[in-house]
Amino acid sequence: MSTETTLKSFLNQVKDTQTLWALQDKNSEDWVVLDSVNFENTEVMPLWSTEALAISHCVEEWADYKPAAIKIADWMEFWVEDLLEDGVIIGLDWQENEACFELELAEFTQALAEVETL
Repeated sequence: MSTETTLKSFLNQVKDTQTLWALQDKNSEDWVVLDSVNFENTEVMPLWSTEALAISHCVEEWADYKPAAIKIADWMEFWVEDLLEDGVIIGLDWQENEACFELELAEFTQALAEVETL
């Protein structure tokens, strides 16, 4: 599956719910951000289109994390600027041990804006 196909599938999932899913530490409330597999010296924030996909990753090193919903409107208002400053890119529907689809934050946010309902 190409990055474009993965992005379209992701957007179709989040269009109805207007919600993204990330993993947040149960205690510290820190978010999962890890080293990119595709780009050196770059951090990636994995996001999932459904809670079920996010839950499936709360094992092993992420056992102390829980899925946390992020509304698209909140993503646009609060998240984008901070992640841009930190140079973080996005991992779409992250899958362990599979090809990881990583996007520049600007490209992801622009695509997301097209499915945001105000």
